[in-house]
Amino acid sequence: MAATDMAEAEEPAKSSKKPLIIGVALALILGGGAFFALYSGMILGGDAGADAGHGAGGKEGAHGAESAPLDVAFVPIEQMIISLGPDAQSRHLRFEAQLEVGPAYQQEVTLLMPRVLDVLNSYLRAVDMAELEDPTMLITLRAQMLRRVQLVTGDDRVRDLLITEFVLN
Repeated sequence: MAATDMAEAEEPAKSSKKPLIIGVALALILGGGAFFALYSGMILGGDAGADAGHGAGGKEGAHGAESAPLDVAFVPIEQMIISLGPDAQSRHLRFEAQLEVGPAYQQEVTLLMPRVLDVLNSYLRAVDMAELEDPTMLITLRAQMLRRVQLVTGDDRVRDLLITEFVLN
């Protein structure tokens, strides 16, 4: 009899996995519901004007409030062909971009385009070939070129540099 009491005492009590499974399932369901509520705009006030175009009072085809005219203008940077160093596998870089400016500064930035072309040409010639060939470096190159353009034109004139063509030949 003492042996059976000892054997029972040595066996650990098995815990039920049912509460763990229920807890995980509830967490997944609640997490999914919270994601849907936030994503659809039910929580934190989604687009209140989105339903304005639906129903009797809305305009046909309207979706949301009337959009204000964009306060932006684009100044094209003409296509540049930059010759790369003699040890480069690619011989030329073909580059084209647009400068995003405020409409009030469009004429001023257009007048400064020779300086912009000069600073971009100088910078792109100095960049290492490995950086030009790395697709992840395009973001860094774009930021560097934007900063140089802003130095030439003035900080408040050029908002962004949009690269439309970047081809190594």
